Amino acid sequence: MSKKIGVLTGGGDAPGLNAVIYALVRACISRYGYELIGYKFGYRGLYNNDFVPLDLAATSGILHRGGTILYSSNKDNLFDYTVMENGVPVKRDVSGIAIENMKKEGVDVLCVLGGDGTLTSARDFARAGVNVIGIPKTIDNDLGATEATFGFDTAVNIVTENLGRLHTTAESHQRIMVVEVMGRSAGWIALHSGIAGSADVIIIPEIPYSIDSIVNKIRERDQSGKPFTVIVVCEGAVDKSGQSVVGKIVKDSPDPVRFGGVAAKIAHELELRMHSDHEVRYCTLGHIQRGGDTSAADRILSVRYGVAAAELIAEEKFGNMICLRGGKMCHISLEDVIGSNKQVDPKGEYVNIAKSLGVSFAE
Repeated sequence: MSKKIGVLTGGGDAPGLNAVIYALVRACISRYGYELIGYKFGYRGLYNNDFVPLDLAATSGILHRGGTILYSSNKDNLFDYTVMENGVPVKRDVSGIAIENMKKEGVDVLCVLGGDGTLTSARDFARAGVNVIGIPKTIDNDLGATEATFGFDTAVNIVTENLGRLHTTAESHQRIMVVEVMGRSAGWIALHSGIAGSADVIIIPEIPYSIDSIVNKIRERDQSGKPFTVIVVCEGAVDKSGQSVVGKIVKDSPDPVRFGGVAAKIAHELELRMHSDHEVRYCTLGHIQRGGDTSAADRILSVRYGVAAAELIAEEKFGNMICLRGGKMCHISLEDVIGSNKQVDPKGEYVNIAKSLGVSFAE
């Protein structure tokens, strides 16, 4: 049966989105003869009926590229969307307009690439009768329904490379370097890159940190003839009192809390404690972690997700999300995906490995 597939990418961009689109388009066309269109800027494009054709020519040469050729938005929940009425912004459920747009274009299936917020709307569209297939996306690797998300490996590689660069300048000047990385409330990027990048202290949200413990580690390194320290900290890290550092609140986003500034806070507190013993510098890698070419591992993982999505469409198993379980591609109901977050186990293998290498978690 011939089908027309609508594709959209929502939430923050992640390396591998283009690779998923590349594989999905090729599998759908070459194996099943489907037609595909891509909605621009996520659900906003669905609301505005703003789309582009997705064929072999349109997706040629994008496998390696970061970002998304369909663009993205993390603010447009069509079930609670801001519209202007009499010059006043009000919230309305405009999902019906999106559904009518799909019907008008003859779209049979909507394939949604996104994280928790984007997939929540995908679930809601499935409840409204739309044939939906979800594909999980986040560099944070914190979706509990799947073992791995594309973009994580690339982010870890980027952070690891930058830790190496910061390590040499820290050693040259005998400085303390505090490096802030992404991850929200899950410390996977900080943990993996911290191990791979030879960080001396790794601070993750799952293990509340103490400035005193960091100072003790610095003193320990000084006494062992290593008068410099590299600290990697996840943006959502919390101190012993349970406080995190929030950069800003984005009210019209499904994920309104934006962490940011914890590296600066820790650096300031360390300066007060260390006096003139060490210079302290901080660095926030920010969106560098999302950009550039996609790693080989993420390209392979993304292609697997894209082909698996095409197969699920052909099998008409709608209302599901592709996931990785036991190293194999399978699927799970969108109803069981939302809110299933995956955090680092403070007593797990990777934390134990880091401690065995002499890394401090500033407990």
